Amino acid sequence: MRLIAPDGRGLHVEDSGGDGPPVLCLAGLTRDGRDFAPLAAHLAGRFRVIRLDSRGRGGSDRATDPAAEYTVEVEARDALWLTERLGLTRIGVVGTSRGGILGMAMAAARPGLVAALVLNDIGAEIAPEGLRRIAGRIGRAPDWPDFAAAARALAAENAAEFPGLPPAAWEAFARRTLAEADGRPVLSYDPALAVTIPPLPDDAPPVDLWPLFSAIGETPVLVLRGANSDILTAATLARMRAARPDLEAVTIPDRGHAPFLDEPEAVAAIVRFLTGRLCR
Repeated sequence: MRLIAPDGRGLHVEDSGGDGPPVLCLAGLTRDGRDFAPLAAHLAGRFRVIRLDSRGRGGSDRATDPAAEYTVEVEARDALWLTERLGLTRIGVVGTSRGGILGMAMAAARPGLVAALVLNDIGAEIAPEGLRRIAGRIGRAPDWPDFAAAARALAAENAAEFPGLPPAAWEAFARRTLAEADGRPVLSYDPALAVTIPPLPDDAPPVDLWPLFSAIGETPVLVLRGANSDILTAATLARMRAARPDLEAVTIPDRGHAPFLDEPEAVAAIVRFLTGRLCR
């Protein structure tokens, strides 16, 4: 469905409906709600799964002023507005990368709303190596004749971080994260999202999200980390667990940034966590 935010921006939302506890899925920087299709299939029937395309992604409108609109503050405000629009007062949030930052911002801004927060490969610090990698790819138009070629290229480009994935898995991933025009893969997001990642010097420190992580208070948190992630390091996750002994964490083997959330370990952890926190 299409909803119009207070500033007039159109937002695309997929809502499974039903009587189950609501779970809001927020995608990564250049992805949209389709990225959660595998997880949504596992959650169907037990939860009401709501998938938001942040502005500039998927079916949502693009910004007229990218630097002003493609910000955590604006995107989190959109997500909070959506919960009000749908009459939701207690939700679970599953956020991948950028979506996890939005989830933390929501929990900090409205205590009690987020009863269960799943952070998929994002945490209290962002490693600069991963940001440089993303900055080098964002806005780069695909040059593949079809999705089979996209799958082969993605498999080769990500072989070290995601070893052993068959071509069919990469093609499914490509179809979830790219759009299609005349049979060819094209970007499904506004290339102007590149403004969100400023140039990083070689000696740049990690991006410090500790104040935001601290601001979520006692919000229950499950962290999923790809074992090969270059965004959420094992050391950062260890420090997060030291700061929050109640934090739950699962490392997903043979995954980089970010796990697809179709992995058995990821699905089992998410279902258990959401059920324990929301189904009371």
